[in-house]
Amino acid sequence: MKKKMLQQLDKTELPPKTKEDLQNYLTGRSITDAQFKRIFKRVMEEYKKTRIEGCEAVGVIAAQSIGEPGTQMTMRTFHYAGVAEINVTLGLPRLIEIMDARKEPSTPTMAVYLEPGYNNDRDRAREVSWQIEAAPLHEFGDITIDMENMQVVVALNKDVCKRRKISVAEIMEETSKKIRERRHYRDFNHEPSEDGALITFFPKNRESYQNLFQLAEHVRNVIVQGIDNIERVVVRKENDEYILYTEGSNLKGVFGVKGVDTSRTRTNNISEIAEVLGIEAARNAIIHEVNSTLNEQGISVDARHIMLIADMMCMEGDVKQIGRHGIAGEKESVLSRAAFEVTVNHLLDAAVANEIDELNGVTENVIVGQPIHLGTGDVKLIAKPVNQEN
Repeated sequence: MKKKMLQQLDKTELPPKTKEDLQNYLTGRSITDAQFKRIFKRVMEEYKKTRIEGCEAVGVIAAQSIGEPGTQMTMRTFHYAGVAEINVTLGLPRLIEIMDARKEPSTPTMAVYLEPGYNNDRDRAREVSWQIEAAPLHEFGDITIDMENMQVVVALNKDVCKRRKISVAEIMEETSKKIRERRHYRDFNHEPSEDGALITFFPKNRESYQNLFQLAEHVRNVIVQGIDNIERVVVRKENDEYILYTEGSNLKGVFGVKGVDTSRTRTNNISEIAEVLGIEAARNAIIHEVNSTLNEQGISVDARHIMLIADMMCMEGDVKQIGRHGIAGEKESVLSRAAFEVTVNHLLDAAVANEIDELNGVTENVIVGQPIHLGTGDVKLIAKPVNQEN
């Protein structure tokens, strides 16, 4: 890249002629006014060359630029963080998910970056992963169903609690609270014994075995450490730092964990990004996700086409799909809406509401056989009347 820039700068005849001087210039050491003016002139020339022509159908070109290579994409899922570790939907299914603005992707995942001090120490990175990965109660000890006394007994393993940096008292406090709040089950009582690291649960109705087994299921699977929705965390080392890849997504919860670098952490759940970080962040996420999905398949599309689509999806303050429940279904033109899907319904609703079609867009003008208002069709020639006296 630098070699190419040096060659281009050679052709511009900038004052410093030697390669060394040009390299010094490139690293931003010193620059004269004359040099700056020449550079600015070149930048403006390049910018003007890349601007699109007036009256160009940018929407059609953007649709074609993504739609055409989209026909070459594969229908597959891909192992993202190594073999058989974390599956992530890619290819055409992922592109469809993004364009449909799905509330929940089929394989939600996060790339959690860590702050300095955590990102180069595997043990500290593992500790952060324990704060993120949802750990049910059965991972911290033995759970037995005492059918004679109609109770569920949890014997906590103190060594496991110590290794995972959580106290027995914390687990005892969290367990009953989370069964009631998160699992919405309240028909039980419990008796903790911190000295013996035992928790005894028994249903309020001690006559029913069904209630006992139902309570045991809630006790076994209640999350006592980590964040709900994040089923698994994989720690990987990339570019001399440890990164956590998750199965499941909870952006708000992860941002509250100590040691997480919130400025770099990503999720593939775009609606969650819009909710937590706002619509501009969601727009950037759409551009990034589409770009990375296409690049993974070896397809190169100019970023401006993707940016235009992202702008259309986010311009009203929330993420809208490109479909009949989003952009295409909310167009001003009746004929344009009818041309997309459910034709009869659109025409009937428009007739009942006495709607008028101004025929400004491409689709509606093609339907009625008029020139479209783009390209040469946007130019109107008016004959100048000839002066009779002359």
